[in-house]
Amino acid sequence: MRLGTLVLVVWLIVGAVAAGQRHEFNRPPRHCSKVGTLTVTILAGPLNYVGLDPKISCKLPHPSK
Repeated sequence: MRLGTLVLVVWLIVGAVAAGQRHEFNRPPRHCSKVGTLTVTILAGPLNYVGLDPKISCKLPHPSK
């Protein structure tokens, strides 16, 4: 169990480093697509360095007038 936890923590740290290198932390996310892209980049971890470039797009409904 400890090895699995260590691997998970290292995986997420590598993903956070990749997100930082892509400047995902420069501004606070204002749209759901930015939050989604940041989350997927962190979760992808080391896969970011083998060519995975996760992007999320989403559209929320606008309130009626």
